Amino acid sequence: MTTIRLKQQDYEAIVAHAKSGLPNEACGLLAGKADGDVKTVEKIYLLSNPDNSPEHFSIDPKEQLAAVKDMRANGFVPLGNFHSHPSTPARLSEEDIRLAYDGKASYLILSLAGESPVLNAFGVVGGEVVPQKLSIF
Repeated sequence: MTTIRLKQQDYEAIVAHAKSGLPNEACGLLAGKADGDVKTVEKIYLLSNPDNSPEHFSIDPKEQLAAVKDMRANGFVPLGNFHSHPSTPARLSEEDIRLAYDGKASYLILSLAGESPVLNAFGVVGGEVVPQKLSIF
């Protein structure tokens, strides 16, 4: 099982980013190092959601390109992305699964539907959702 290691401060930044984007979904990219089944997030990229929608997101191509250039400059590899679900559970929606084109990427979903935020990690291989372990340290 793939494990995603995420620093507490990065988790808190993702939650703050998602809350600041309400009522819409918020999104971003994850970069770091991969060692076998362990992915360690070294940097998060808090991006805008040009769709301005509570039900879906897209990533601005210019922001994505800038993030990828920064990853390369820092010696990081892309690990995946995250986005929030303002009023639904921390699981991949049908649309999320359909749009998950990279079988190596991790997809983190942050739900703000309950009293406390819930963050879960998944992979998608051939249209099948594979849960991943999330370790916040």
